[in-house]
Amino acid sequence: MDVYTPVFPGSGTVMEEAWRKVHADGEARGWAKAVLRVLRARGVEISEPVRERVMVCLDLEVLEAWLDRSLMVTRAEELFVQE
Repeated sequence: MDVYTPVFPGSGTVMEEAWRKVHADGEARGWAKAVLRVLRARGVEISEPVRERVMVCLDLEVLEAWLDRSLMVTRAEELFVQE
C-alpha cells in the first residue's frame, strides 16, 4: 500500500516537521492498539501499567517485536522480556 507524502514548499519547514511527527505518532499508536487488541482477543489480561507502557511507546521496532510476542505470551508483562 502506498503512503501519501505531501510535498511541502521548502525542506525542513516547521509545517513539514509537524506533519512528519503527527504521522509517525499516529503510526506508532496504530501498532500499539494492535498489540493490545491481539492480547484482548487471546484473553490475556492487560493491567493499566502494561496498557500505558504500550500506548506511550513511539519506537516502531519495539512495537513490532511486542506485536509478535503478543501472539505467544500468556501474561501481558511477558511482552517486555528481552530476548
